[in-house]
Amino acid sequence: MTDDQRTDAPRTDAPRPCPGPAAAPRGAASPRKLYVKSFGCQMNVYDAERMIDTLAPEGFISVEVAEDADLVVLNTCHIREKAAEKVYSELGRLRVLKEAAAAEGRKLMVAVAGCVAQAEGADMVRRAPVVDLVVGPQSYHRLPELVARAADRPGLVETALTPEDKFDRLAPPSPAAIAGRGTAAFVTIQEGCSRFCTFCVVPGTRGGEVSRPVAAVLADVTRLANAGVREITVLGQNVNAYRGEGPDGAPWKLPRLLARLAEVPGIARLRYATSHPRAMSDELIAAHRDLPQLMPYLHLPVQSGSDRILAAMNRRHGRDLYFERIDRVRAARPDIAISSDFIVGFPGETDAEFADTMDLVRRVGFASAYSFKYSPRPGTPAAAMEAQVPDAVKSERLTALQALLEAQQRAFNAASVGRTVEVLFEKPGRLPGQIVGKSPHLQAVHVQAGPEMLGRIVPVRLVAVGSHTLFGELEDAAARPIAV
Repeated sequence: MTDDQRTDAPRTDAPRPCPGPAAAPRGAASPRKLYVKSFGCQMNVYDAERMIDTLAPEGFISVEVAEDADLVVLNTCHIREKAAEKVYSELGRLRVLKEAAAAEGRKLMVAVAGCVAQAEGADMVRRAPVVDLVVGPQSYHRLPELVARAADRPGLVETALTPEDKFDRLAPPSPAAIAGRGTAAFVTIQEGCSRFCTFCVVPGTRGGEVSRPVAAVLADVTRLANAGVREITVLGQNVNAYRGEGPDGAPWKLPRLLARLAEVPGIARLRYATSHPRAMSDELIAAHRDLPQLMPYLHLPVQSGSDRILAAMNRRHGRDLYFERIDRVRAARPDIAISSDFIVGFPGETDAEFADTMDLVRRVGFASAYSFKYSPRPGTPAAAMEAQVPDAVKSERLTALQALLEAQQRAFNAASVGRTVEVLFEKPGRLPGQIVGKSPHLQAVHVQAGPEMLGRIVPVRLVAVGSHTLFGELEDAAARPIAV
């Protein structure tokens, strides 16, 4: 397992084809073809979909491979060093494609969006001249204009962190586009971060915390529900600090928003990510107890088990506060699954402080987790800290941590066997006659059943466990064979 891998699920830096072709405007000539590849977080997945929706009225339709595209957009992540390097590697491949297209008399445009674009700006064009357009996360609503300008003046850079609400200016998705995206969807409700952890670039790449108004979020969710979406995950860099303007003009916190979204017809499941321990309020903990639509799953990053390292990270909480939050959430919802983030090898981390992290993991017990080796991000305070930990030490610690986390995940999944859980079926499986869905605990569940079950939530008896997945039987079809 690599240093940028989660212990339970594939990351979003796999190729992400544009979800569902959008129709070209009536009367338009031949449509232009668009390919979007996203790296990194769930928010980038949401952003990619909104970029597609915004370009659709300009005559762009989705394609599944870059080789077929007239415009390629790389939607980038800058959290990890390797993620940025992957972007430049991808740009090298696109340079070859662009040259081949030119030899055929065809023009291929390349745009880089997201946090790498925001952080590197004009340096990206200098390093990779194949790039026609660099656009930061706050300017996606201007993509049609920017693409048109870059067609005449390649190398255009737009990375202003403007105060205007880009979400109000992004084109809404068509019902056909939504229908092509499945039964679960992400909705960004809060963007940016004002906590300034010393290892993190987000305040510089996405700006300070901004919460979307309740009415705007509700409109997005209603639109998705009307198109058949059953599960919503609301997103933010610090989502449990959400403070969006409500219909009454007062700020609404996340629990009140979740309660309102639960009233939207068709929405059966709600989740949220990513959270901060200090913002885990009494009201939000109570929502896990009282709101049936809120799934029993909590992603609550801790990063380290050492109080001194947490202070150096500027996390503004210690291990005792984290234990207290976990204990209270579990008291409110005993069946809840806990996930987290960990960084090993932060500057100055000693063997004893790493042992504190291992102790925290053993005491909490996680259903899943992300774990990383620390890598310096330019411009962050941690990058200038002394006592950088040697890479070999970081690798050794990461291996030990991931072994423990994987053992906990296997134990959590194994304990599920024999239970009956509600599964939302989302897509066909890799084997004939197989479909895949998610349990309330965000576990992948494979079942032998027909495509008519897709989009439905049904009871499934869990009968076997794989490496990172579970296998089950429909309760009314227990005799049906299971392909593991």
